[in-house]
Amino acid sequence: MKLSFRWYGPEDPVRIEYIRQIPRMYSIVTAVYDVPVGEIWSNESINMLKEQTEAAGLHFDVIESVPVHENIKLGLADRDQLIANYCENIRRLGKAGVQVICYNFMPVFDWTRTQLDRVLEDGSTALVYYRDQLEKMDPLTGEISLPGWDSSYKKEDLVKLFDQYKQVNEEVLWQNLEYFLQAIIPVAEEAGVKMAIHPDDPPYPIFGLPRIITKEANLDRLLSIVDSPANGLTLCTGSLGSASFNDVARLVDKYSAMGRIHFIHVRNVKLMEDGSFEEAAHPSEYGSLDVYEIMKCLHKNGFEGYLRPDHGRMIWGETGKPGYGLYDRALGASYINGLWEALEKSADNKEA
Repeated sequence: MKLSFRWYGPEDPVRIEYIRQIPRMYSIVTAVYDVPVGEIWSNESINMLKEQTEAAGLHFDVIESVPVHENIKLGLADRDQLIANYCENIRRLGKAGVQVICYNFMPVFDWTRTQLDRVLEDGSTALVYYRDQLEKMDPLTGEISLPGWDSSYKKEDLVKLFDQYKQVNEEVLWQNLEYFLQAIIPVAEEAGVKMAIHPDDPPYPIFGLPRIITKEANLDRLLSIVDSPANGLTLCTGSLGSASFNDVARLVDKYSAMGRIHFIHVRNVKLMEDGSFEEAAHPSEYGSLDVYEIMKCLHKNGFEGYLRPDHGRMIWGETGKPGYGLYDRALGASYINGLWEALEKSADNKEA
């Protein structure tokens, strides 16, 4: 298991030298953020990130993410050129030594929460998703207030996108994903890069937009489209775990045994009866996921991929990008380290 930490580049309030001080920290997870989606990343930008990462004593192994242009998801006429650009990014990142590229295929928006600063019982703040709040939101009228929307979307752009997606149901989205994968996976194989798709977050349709990377049957379908080690998963425990129909530990066990988890985001969520959820501290007792069991499955199956502590609460007065402060994610990394050491020593004792 290689411990990693997401870093948003030199403008990130969390300084890379602080990340280096987290015990057993191995690599940085980052991306080029100043290039429009669908365009080619410059070698200069990629190499600058690599140099900054390695100067801090960390590895430049994981990119999260290379975004997929909406026109690829929609299957529009210009998708071939956009996919060609995507393939060139894979080649350039592979040449720079990147091992894993995380991406997602969620229509229009990425992760969705209804509040970024919910005050929890202990006084910390966390990201939450409350169904009653979501029901009051309409992204096509008034101000765009839903956390997780790409801030570059103007109202008229959203209206156009939603209108285009009226022609895209789940099966059409699957067809467009298949077209994309059949083009990029051979390139990833040649470049020595493993592609790792992130689950939809949360894993069900929102505002009538289809979502397909949601559950076991769909993960199986995804992996079978191109049956290659280069076609794998970013298994996010919090994303899949935010729906009660997913047994996250069992999914981790299954796909890590298959060698198809290349990157894993470990975090906890507290589920509520109506399907709402709150993000919680990493230890099992604070949420609905058994993080120990998840780590045990990874260890049992000899997981050698990349793991990062995912969204943290904002604690100890820290301010910054919600979910991506230093302190609680560092606590999460320490908790994960402790579980992993216990699992390793327990296994050693059994062999002795």
